[in-house]
Amino acid sequence: MDLLLPRRCAGCGAPGEHVCARCREVLRSPPRRIHTRVDTHVPVWSFGPYADTHRRVVLAMKEHRNLAVRRHLGAVLAAGIRHLQARGELIDAPVLVPAPTRARHARLRGGDPVAAVCRASGWPVVDALRHGDRVADQVGLGVEKRRENLAGAVQIQRLPGAPVLLIDDVATTGATLAASSEVLFAAGCTVVGAIVICHA
Repeated sequence: MDLLLPRRCAGCGAPGEHVCARCREVLRSPPRRIHTRVDTHVPVWSFGPYADTHRRVVLAMKEHRNLAVRRHLGAVLAAGIRHLQARGELIDAPVLVPAPTRARHARLRGGDPVAAVCRASGWPVVDALRHGDRVADQVGLGVEKRRENLAGAVQIQRLPGAPVLLIDDVATTGATLAASSEVLFAAGCTVVGAIVICHA
């Protein structure tokens, strides 16, 4: 199979591995606190900017159904959570809640990639959130339009039984994380923060 479909690194395109040693080194950088344009109501950490290696890996897991990359990012996420715990920035045992995605996108992508990354981390995962039917695609929308698009559109389908750590692939304005934390808070849940693979 490698002769017919040779493996190429999702981060740089180099042949031989799903993620090469250089790109693994880039991805293993600890998550850092970021500030989004929309107030998310909780601290947000990111593994890096939406550029170069991070951007290409996110596109591989989302648009190209690269399941191996999703598993690798699960390990990166698990290491990032342990790092934040060691620094005293996270509680000991959060439940991971993937940010909601449109059902149509999940079907086209071979399942929700963010949920797959969460499960690959080995941490408990609860698919607590979903988008309502009227949510439009967020691509190309500005800060206010993203807020309007998500206002009242994120719904709870299952209550997490423990403090929540929200997980998403990219934080652009913070609107999705804000809408997600707001609906969880309104339901009486504790949200301790959010981690994204990268931020724009």
